[in-house]
Amino acid sequence: MSARRSLGARWRRRRPLRTRLALVAAAAVAMVVVGVCAGAFVVIRHELNRQLDLSLSQAVTAVGRTSLDNGPGVVHGECRFLGSACVQIVPADRGDDPGRPYLLPVTQGARDVAAGRRAAGYKDISFQGYRMRVLTQRVTGDRAVQAALRADTVERGVRRAAWLLGGVGGAGVLLAGGLGYWVSRTGLAPVARLTATAERIAATRDARHRIELPPGPPGREDEVTRLASSFNTMLGELEQSVAAQRQLVADASHELRTPLTALRTNAELLARGDRLTAAQRERAAGALGRQLREVGQLVGDLIELARDEEPQPLLEEVRLASLLEYGVGAAREHWPGVAFTLEITPDASGLTVPGVPSRLSRMLGNLLDNAAKFSPPGGPVETALTVEGGAPRLVVRDHGPGVAEADLPYVFDRFYRADAARALPGSGLGLAMVRRIALAHGAEPEAGRAPGGGAVFTIRFPARD
Repeated sequence: MSARRSLGARWRRRRPLRTRLALVAAAAVAMVVVGVCAGAFVVIRHELNRQLDLSLSQAVTAVGRTSLDNGPGVVHGECRFLGSACVQIVPADRGDDPGRPYLLPVTQGARDVAAGRRAAGYKDISFQGYRMRVLTQRVTGDRAVQAALRADTVERGVRRAAWLLGGVGGAGVLLAGGLGYWVSRTGLAPVARLTATAERIAATRDARHRIELPPGPPGREDEVTRLASSFNTMLGELEQSVAAQRQLVADASHELRTPLTALRTNAELLARGDRLTAAQRERAAGALGRQLREVGQLVGDLIELARDEEPQPLLEEVRLASLLEYGVGAAREHWPGVAFTLEITPDASGLTVPGVPSRLSRMLGNLLDNAAKFSPPGGPVETALTVEGGAPRLVVRDHGPGVAEADLPYVFDRFYRADAARALPGSGLGLAMVRRIALAHGAEPEAGRAPGGGAVFTIRFPARD
């Protein structure tokens, strides 16, 4: 049994899916056709035999009272003509037989029917070279009537029906094979296109290929078409992911080129330290340290943004007011020339959100650094924590040049810099990190133009039940 299962499994693996589907469909239709033909043959044979038996029963019933009074013997017929029954009367006792011979052979079974010891019944016999159908039935006293008809017509009808139904069945099997092949070819056409597309992508590593979908109204596709459509959607997502990764590599290469060049210059300068004064060496060493920190931060931001998703350590309830107070305090120390203001409404002072304190602190720090970088010397940076619609809202506003209307949709993109920011320090990843952290905590970041000038950044946290 296990050997047969193993052979069947190997056969399935070696045959293409289209061939297997065609064979299964053809076998299913062929079984139905053969079953219908076999059933029709049985019904036709039964009806022909029933008609023959009905004719015999009518021949027995037609035996008149006069024939019965005449005693045993042949009533009529010669048993050799088609459609003409031969009839004879048989007594229960052999001593009552007539002097003339019977047409049909008389058996003990027929005499038992005449005596009432056996029920009437039909019997097939061979007589004078013909197959005969005989009905023996008790009529009166101790006599029985025997009627016989040639069964040639039934045999010919059955054979003709067998040949006809066999031809129909064979044609049905051939048609089933053709239909199975057509069904497999048509039904698996999207799968074949999907396979070819996947093979082209594997060979060319180009995710721009798509599967051609059959025309038709939307919402009425079959399962295979929906599979192909889903595969096209997956290819679109893959193409966007590959393009984003390539863009990230290109942007990272561009952003790293300048600080690495400066690092190399300062390193070469320090290598010739014997030609520099103490002040020059101190200045070059300080610049080298700052550049190393900037490169380290840039590399760290790139690693975080290159991840598919935000890391999820254990969450805890974070009090936003305390987080804001700490962040503003740290920003005042880092940017002593900027005036940071803080406003926390009474209804927001006790609000908490589930999150990671270090990540939320990083988000707030990036917002404050961005605002301080664009603020004029001595200009204020306004921070506020309020409640809007039952949900916390964090706002950071500066009074710098603001964000151009055309730049607003892109301020949270990686490495994007507006024209006004190109001369300022930074890697272009701070606001991208803000959006990444905010979305990971279920918040929505927004950027806008503040009334009277400057930029305003809003983080809207989800409402708590």
